[in-house]
Amino acid sequence: MIGLLFVVLAAAGVGNCHSYGRNVTYDGRSLLIDGQHLLLFSGSIHYPRSTPEMWPSLISKAKQGGIDVIQTYVFWNLHEPQQGQYDFSGRRDIVRFIREVEAHGLYVCLRIVPFIESEWTYGGLPFWLHDVPGIVFRSDNGPFKFHMRKWVTKVVDMMKSEKLYASQGGPIILSQIENEYERLESAFNGEGSRYVHWAAGLAVGLQTGVPWIMCSQQDAPDPVINTCNGFECGVKFQGPNTPNKPSMWTENWTSFVQRYGQEPFIRSAEEIAFHVALFIAKNGTYVNYYMYHGGTNFGRTAAARVITSYYDQAPLDEYGLIRQPLWGHLKELHAAIRLCTVPLLSGFSETSSLGDLQTAYVFKGKSGECAAFLVNNDNSSNVRVHFQSNSFELPPMSISILADCKNLAFNTAKVSAQYNTRSRTVKHIFDSMERWEEYNEPIPTFSNTSLRADVLLDQMSTTKDTSDYLWYTVCFQHDSDAQAELSVLSNAHVLHAFVNGQYKGYAYGGNHNFVLENTVELKKGTNNITLLSVMIGLPDSGAYLESKTAGIRSVRIQDKYLNNYRWGYQIGLLGEKSKIFSSEHEVQWSPFRGRPHRLTWYKTWFDAPSGNDPLALNLGSMGKGEVWVNGESIGRYWVSIHTPKHRPSQTWYHVPRSFLKPRGNLLVLLEEEYGDPLGITLDRVWIS
Repeated sequence: MIGLLFVVLAAAGVGNCHSYGRNVTYDGRSLLIDGQHLLLFSGSIHYPRSTPEMWPSLISKAKQGGIDVIQTYVFWNLHEPQQGQYDFSGRRDIVRFIREVEAHGLYVCLRIVPFIESEWTYGGLPFWLHDVPGIVFRSDNGPFKFHMRKWVTKVVDMMKSEKLYASQGGPIILSQIENEYERLESAFNGEGSRYVHWAAGLAVGLQTGVPWIMCSQQDAPDPVINTCNGFECGVKFQGPNTPNKPSMWTENWTSFVQRYGQEPFIRSAEEIAFHVALFIAKNGTYVNYYMYHGGTNFGRTAAARVITSYYDQAPLDEYGLIRQPLWGHLKELHAAIRLCTVPLLSGFSETSSLGDLQTAYVFKGKSGECAAFLVNNDNSSNVRVHFQSNSFELPPMSISILADCKNLAFNTAKVSAQYNTRSRTVKHIFDSMERWEEYNEPIPTFSNTSLRADVLLDQMSTTKDTSDYLWYTVCFQHDSDAQAELSVLSNAHVLHAFVNGQYKGYAYGGNHNFVLENTVELKKGTNNITLLSVMIGLPDSGAYLESKTAGIRSVRIQDKYLNNYRWGYQIGLLGEKSKIFSSEHEVQWSPFRGRPHRLTWYKTWFDAPSGNDPLALNLGSMGKGEVWVNGESIGRYWVSIHTPKHRPSQTWYHVPRSFLKPRGNLLVLLEEEYGDPLGITLDRVWIS
């Protein structure tokens, strides 16, 4: 045990002094770099949710907003979609991203984890793990630990080979192993605790020369630092689990996940600033905004029912535009807190009551420096308080920061940053029928399927995340022409039904089972029943993720269940297989008929608008599907499902400028419903 402790301490950098690079350690007050205590503000920017061309601007704006550290996950399933086949190109080029952060003089917190959740399909785990014999994700399970160790080691070795750790002179000052595990640890009984200790040992044994963290993990083993995630860590965080660890907030949620059919979750600049200041007043020295820039869930990367736009309400919106007053208010907050750095980091603190709901947190430096945080927890009234012979009026639910214990430097409830508005201007209208072509997706029957089974297959196990779509088809014999009730139970997300090639119904659900019920016409003899099951992303969290299933659960016609009939299956759509969203792969397109039809592909060509402003497709005239520009998927859309306020969760879909050529850009849409492509516009997005 003593030998292991020595390895652990050396890996964390405790007592270590490198002849090169920087020595990153920590104590009960804060992180230290080369022995200097640091107060750090961090912002989450995920490299694959933007483009390499956007990274410099995003990082620069974060720095201007007072951010010291850029925090990102490492997306395992993006980099290793097939076992042993790696991809670090384009938006996946994590080394290039970290180098860009370094070029701007900022630090990096690298969340290797490897489970990320992050509203990312399958929580960032590659689906091929699902098929590893005997595997149980995130537990004291040999197969999972083998593959986790291999991946984490690969990432660490890559960072080391590029000399990106601070101990090597690079920008990475923190790494994270595991992610919000405590909330499901009990589901694994004693295996959960053993797994936590194993993961911690794996991390520190890799000897990165920088500390490791575990968020939302109160029992994080030494020397791994337990940190907080949530909206109100200044209120709810139990604190470090040993006195020699600093108080860190790894996810201050600037908004929250939004799924199709839900309204956006809005946090005010005042509320966010209040909780940041309160966390600092309670000895916090690291705050990360999740997200500082959310970006776009391109392609099929979003988790179950998550919209394509990600944390658009963050200080930098989906397009990378500054969202005021949030960005400016936080910038002023950071500047005010930095005025207090000396007493915060090197002094001692004391707390005193200023009233029933008012508290003063005071920090005094060794040379007489003084800073105070005057907190008013009354959410309804202004309160006048007396502090050190001076009088201060505190607005409701606010914190006044006194950088010298005398003069007001900042109040969290007083917003001076000017409000701005995001506007859109139509730059191109796709309203010419002559410029559109269409391709109707073929409806398979049992006879033209090659995959067969005598049961209803699980969709996730069958498609292996290669497509959102799985066709189920069966032949049903009937002794006369008649009408009958078709009832289908599913726990996927959307279901389309066809009988003898004719469309017969549509239904959708959420986290639970849903039923499609409709009266259908049967003919005497053989009837082809074809069902299209649709997933909108895989689940991203929960214990025993590898055991979760989706797809059609039962099929009934009148009182006859077809579950154990001989079923035929087709994985995905023929249009997907033919890659008709790419100009190099063609099918027999037809002129657009102007009559919207279920399961239709549409394509047209357009020239890029002039200028450098961000662009977005307004898909308000469409229903549900996916959209590609020059072969790049800009994500799923689902405009037809409305929120409780009777509006789509998302109407505009980001088209990065780097996806475009000056002329001759290919736009392809797969429309599942009855959307009208003639109503689509390409809009310039700007701030006023």
